[in-house]
Amino acid sequence: MSHFSRLWRWQVGNFRREAAEGREVGTDAPGRDALRDGGHAMKRYSVFAIAREALRHHAGWERAWASPQPKASYDAIIVGAGGHGLATAYYLGKNYGITNVAILEKGWLGGGNTGRNTTIIRSNYLQDSSAAIYEKARSLYETLSQDLNYNVMFSPRGVMMLAQTHHEVRGYLRTAHANKLQGVETEFITPQRVKELCPILNIDGPRYPVLGALWQARGGTGRHDAVAWGYARACSAMGMDIIQQCEVTGVRSEGGKVVGVDTTKGYIGTKKLGIVVAGHSGQLAEMAGFRLPIEAVALQALVSEPIKPCMDIVVMANTVHGYMSQSDKGEMVIGGGTDGFNNYTQRGSFHHIEETLRALIETFPIISRLKMLRQWGGIVDMTGDRSPIISKTPLGNCFINCGWGTGGFKAIPGSGWAMAELMAKGEPGPLAAEFDMWRFKEGRFIDESVAAGVAH
Repeated sequence: MSHFSRLWRWQVGNFRREAAEGREVGTDAPGRDALRDGGHAMKRYSVFAIAREALRHHAGWERAWASPQPKASYDAIIVGAGGHGLATAYYLGKNYGITNVAILEKGWLGGGNTGRNTTIIRSNYLQDSSAAIYEKARSLYETLSQDLNYNVMFSPRGVMMLAQTHHEVRGYLRTAHANKLQGVETEFITPQRVKELCPILNIDGPRYPVLGALWQARGGTGRHDAVAWGYARACSAMGMDIIQQCEVTGVRSEGGKVVGVDTTKGYIGTKKLGIVVAGHSGQLAEMAGFRLPIEAVALQALVSEPIKPCMDIVVMANTVHGYMSQSDKGEMVIGGGTDGFNNYTQRGSFHHIEETLRALIETFPIISRLKMLRQWGGIVDMTGDRSPIISKTPLGNCFINCGWGTGGFKAIPGSGWAMAELMAKGEPGPLAAEFDMWRFKEGRFIDESVAAGVAH
């Protein structure tokens, strides 16, 4: 008997036992518990589920999450169904048992920056508070597929940040020493080691020679939309309401505390409000009666036509201000810096193609004749010190998570973890304590604008 046959007979035996016990076949325990609490049963995804549905002509698959109408009120409302908002809701339920939660999204789930980034995951930041929250996120990514029972395609392929000037060499050596003290595994490597890890790199360029690199072997990439879908599926299973096409138009308060929000689907009451809307944080803050020290700009990226595998790591180059990796489909994923002016566009532009690629081609000559397949932009929220805000606000029981700028995707699990703790307890935990909005008034900056190379 083959190994697969033995596994199949074992799974069939499980199906029969579940049926004999009156349980829904293929449903995992979290789904059953969630159903008793008002959630939606979540069938477990596995190779056996795929085989089972193949025998049923795939007629048994269900929607990954429900699309309910909003209730009159909730214990907590989170505005923004992107990665950070959904992660906040998930950890509110998982860590604190708060499941009477609504996640409001004016568009479609994961249609903002979560679906418009280049999926880099790393934690090699200089400042202690930055390294702590990004390393928390990176470590959560390592087991996120198992936690959510949804393949987020985390690929710890390694992230390399090139040093192409002597100033960068000194800066990355400093970061490597800081990371060692912080417990973050990084190392500064030689040009020869850079070439071994990425043979397509030109390390002897006349303008941009490679003098070394900061290497984080446990960094990598993930599938951006899968992260949003996995969190959404888990939130729905816990009984939370994900309400799409529901724009918040106003924030109501009484006695200095939030009591609800006005939306395009009517008024919804709440005891606590979390604002997690990235580039639109300023508008929501204005509705709540306060201002934020942020500005919104577009961050653009592009992908090439698919080619054969030639690069199995992520390379970031601050001097030429570009970064590149290769997707599972073979496309070269390329990005650079933000636009030099404030805007809310989600489209690409010709000047960005020119600025990003003209120097990147010298470092990667292999890409010079590739055709661009598509280009896009996302609206990012930038603070003065290029670090996020996870904070209470002047409005009571209203909390905000914003300012991730160009580095939001890598932080999603850690951001949600810290924001959930803040909303549940009313006070920030150790991960969020340094990121309050009043640090700008008090001069407690967490400056990562130059310490982390390309700010992604």
